[in-house]
Amino acid sequence: MTMAHAGARKARFPSPLDAWRGQASLFVVFWGYGVLLSTVLIAAFVAALYRSDAVAQQILLPLFGIYTAWVLVSVWRCAQGARAPWGMMAQLLTIAWAGNAIMVTGFLQLRLLEGYLGG
Repeated sequence: MTMAHAGARKARFPSPLDAWRGQASLFVVFWGYGVLLSTVLIAAFVAALYRSDAVAQQILLPLFGIYTAWVLVSVWRCAQGARAPWGMMAQLLTIAWAGNAIMVTGFLQLRLLEGYLGG
């Protein structure tokens, strides 16, 4: 692979470290890492929910929390270099996304605790 091809591939598919540093395309980080991969994690949790697999749910909740924290920081940092109005819109959505993620994971964790305690 030539250096030009490697550079083009990196621009389209930034590494997690590039995204974390804010050195990646906001579009790719927001839609690829943020929306697409978060949807995959949510689908895995929903599948565990339908199977009544409390162990898988308990493993996925903190994993989702850590991943969400990483992706929110990455989106925020990548938004700082984006053109108006996209950067500001991404940062506003990041604030809403963070609040939603905290509430959803918190309530799901409470539901799991209720199940553990026999409630």
